[in-house]
Amino acid sequence: MTKPEKKLQELKTRLLEVGDLNHINALLGWDQATYMPPGGAPARGRQSALLARMAQEKFVDKKIGKLLDDLRPYEESLPYDSDDASLIRVTRREYERALKVPPKFIGELNEHAAKSYQEWTEAHPANDFSRVRGNLEKTLDLSRQLADFFPGYEHIADPLIDFADYGMKASSVRALFAELREQLVPIVRAITSQPPADNSVLHKHYPEANQLAFSAEVVKQLGYDFNRGRIDKTHHPFMTKFSLGDVRITTRVKENDFGDCLFSNMHEAGHAMYEQGIDMSYEGLPLGGGTSAGVHESQSRLWENIVGRSRGFWEYMYPKLQAKFPEQLKDVSLDTFYAAINKVEKSLIRTDADEVTYNLHVMLRFDFELQLLEGTLSIRDLPEAWHERFEQDFGIVPPDDRDGVLQDVHWYGGIIGGAFQGYTLGNILSAQFYEAALKAHPSIPDEMKEGRFGTLHGWLRENIYRHGSKYTAPEIIERASGSPLTIAPYIRYLKTKYGALYAL
Repeated sequence: MTKPEKKLQELKTRLLEVGDLNHINALLGWDQATYMPPGGAPARGRQSALLARMAQEKFVDKKIGKLLDDLRPYEESLPYDSDDASLIRVTRREYERALKVPPKFIGELNEHAAKSYQEWTEAHPANDFSRVRGNLEKTLDLSRQLADFFPGYEHIADPLIDFADYGMKASSVRALFAELREQLVPIVRAITSQPPADNSVLHKHYPEANQLAFSAEVVKQLGYDFNRGRIDKTHHPFMTKFSLGDVRITTRVKENDFGDCLFSNMHEAGHAMYEQGIDMSYEGLPLGGGTSAGVHESQSRLWENIVGRSRGFWEYMYPKLQAKFPEQLKDVSLDTFYAAINKVEKSLIRTDADEVTYNLHVMLRFDFELQLLEGTLSIRDLPEAWHERFEQDFGIVPPDDRDGVLQDVHWYGGIIGGAFQGYTLGNILSAQFYEAALKAHPSIPDEMKEGRFGTLHGWLRENIYRHGSKYTAPEIIERASGSPLTIAPYIRYLKTKYGALYAL
């Protein structure tokens, strides 16, 4: 082993310790969101803070900085896309960013997030914003402090957006959203001016056990590996990872809303299949995760919507669903069911929103994040502002805060800033990646009609998943699709699908 190789091995050993601490912390977070009794929250916050602080201290150790400096000539001697050069490059980028944030602050942020999340789980069903208002004000203060560790930004949200979607700024997201909104609003108006589709079939009584069993069968067939994963119930579904061999998803079930559990599972399985597809040699290292929030979300939205709400998917899956729920679906045609799961309407809840209106929900939240961080909107006034903006954008007024400012967990379990733009970036990229996959394998739609998803899954694994965070989002988008980020495939997808459904 050469001297550079020995130094690289030492770097990997140190990075694995950091990764293990972070994954242990993720395990504590998963437990809090699934099985932990409420009384455990104060201690859990303290434990989470300790692990986060320890991980930060280990990562910003001067020995890691010295190793990165010593390895620079070795990195420069290698091809850009070699694993070793990529590990050094990505680690240096994360190390230089981490150096700016004190470990003590990281601990405080994690402890507050654990406390805030627990109180949200009680305030949300109680429709009691006053219970979390103080927490949210502190979250906003901590979010501003975090941004201020990175002086020189154009907008205070820029560093926070960069954490999730490296290289993007408030200005670039705003420009993209404006371009997309211009295309979306006429489609929304054209569809919602028509009589709404009948989706009552989705709101019959669907027993929880059968919903969970069916959705588990579906995600397994898509490619989610239960030998390296599991499904548990929670308040707000998410995916989490403790290693490349342990990637878990969570779900929720409403017995009077069939789609909630199934499409949540398909969404989170999309995230999980990304993580399960990463090259195993990246285990525990900075390369061993998805490259950005937007690219990650592209996978959840691709499997949930482009596959899961497609006609071809249900030509195969609907008879199986009817067999699972014969009483509810025996007299319901595939056409009726397909129209129901693709109903477009102005609705209150982001996670329940259809493909056409969904991004308007994201844009509303993104704008509020910017206003809160700028100080042009206060937490005190947020519920009223939410109702006013929602009526402006959707023509309906939320009846309460539970269906308004309390509905999303993000601000109550994390930071304010960078939390939402990834969802719309993911929608855009889902169509761009799927179009590229079809160009390489035109047989994919016909295969899906037969319940075969291996070709699509294999293309995604080869072109996106296996690389982890070896490449930046712009690099992986260009490599996989042959062009930079563009809304064109997404608009084509929406116009083709919903043009047929609604005779546009």
